[in-house]
Amino acid sequence: MTTPVVVLLRRDLRLDDNPALAFATTAARPLVLLYVLDPATAPGSAARWWLHHSLTAFNRSIGGRLVLRRGDETAVVEHVVREVGAGAVHWNRRYEPSAVAHDKALKSKLTASGIEVVSHPGGLLAEPWTIATALGTPFKVFTPFFAALMSRAPFAKVIPSPGAMRWCESPLASESLKDWYLVPKKPNWAAGFETAWVPGEESARRALLDFIDEAMEPYASSRDRPDKRGTSRLSPHLAFGEISARRLWNTIAAHRPGAGRDGFLRQLVWREFSAHLLFHFPDLASRPFRQAFERFPWSTNAEHVRAWQRGRTGYPIVDAGMRELWTTGWMHNRVRMIAASFLTKHLRIDWRVGAAWFLDTLVDADLANN
Repeated sequence: MTTPVVVLLRRDLRLDDNPALAFATTAARPLVLLYVLDPATAPGSAARWWLHHSLTAFNRSIGGRLVLRRGDETAVVEHVVREVGAGAVHWNRRYEPSAVAHDKALKSKLTASGIEVVSHPGGLLAEPWTIATALGTPFKVFTPFFAALMSRAPFAKVIPSPGAMRWCESPLASESLKDWYLVPKKPNWAAGFETAWVPGEESARRALLDFIDEAMEPYASSRDRPDKRGTSRLSPHLAFGEISARRLWNTIAAHRPGAGRDGFLRQLVWREFSAHLLFHFPDLASRPFRQAFERFPWSTNAEHVRAWQRGRTGYPIVDAGMRELWTTGWMHNRVRMIAASFLTKHLRIDWRVGAAWFLDTLVDADLANN
């Protein structure tokens, strides 16, 4: 068949271990790689900075062939399919409740128009519906979830980067990334990001190798020290899919067992557990997991909220973390927990206020992890 295939990219801006791209490439049909910036689902301010640079790096890796469009994603995809006469659309699955609902509706609409739609395993080690208790219910506790997931290891093999790709030759306009204004100018509040991060797939690979060489062995203890560079700092690369969880797991697991290696793999499973919980309990991001807290008397003190956001509470570890977040778009995991706990348990501010702030200010913002 010679009809083109559209690969719809979201948070999977990589060539390595990209199931949708790899499958579409093996079909030897002309490719259209499409990224849609949908205002309804656009990321927070800090993540938009990362997105700009991640898209730039990915586009460079494919010779400038990425098609960028803005607008309602469903309408844009339908329009691009008609433009090039595509016969199929591929994407990697997403697991957040609104994304799942959106993708089901998009698949239904495209299929009704005679377009083949294929979704592929996304950014997790295992699909959420494949891990369950003996009763067939979702896990709510980490330790048994960990045991169940480990019983499935080793996980799927990673897929190498595709070789030569056959590009669709139909003229297809792409918007200019600079016209999306994802990067702040006046004022450039992201100046600190530029010295802290280099987005992109190549940088993700370097960060992984640096972690293995410099921080993996002492990771079990050093990850608890906010004053040390003891963590992998791979979270934004994972959040944007510049490296896959499978690639990360397989690379780390190939090393000799030890407290550092095993501790890091366990943290990857915590990431997995969070995603599985949100998939099975869609209200988790907006309502308390325990219903008793629905009626908790939260404070509405706006002055306290502003002090917390700006790192001016007077509590040094909280303020240091919040100022690091404001400066670099990132905060050490232990300090995230301290800052979040301080907001909810000391200031008694609704946790959803803090969650919204984290989603807007973190370059690695992730709803399930949040």
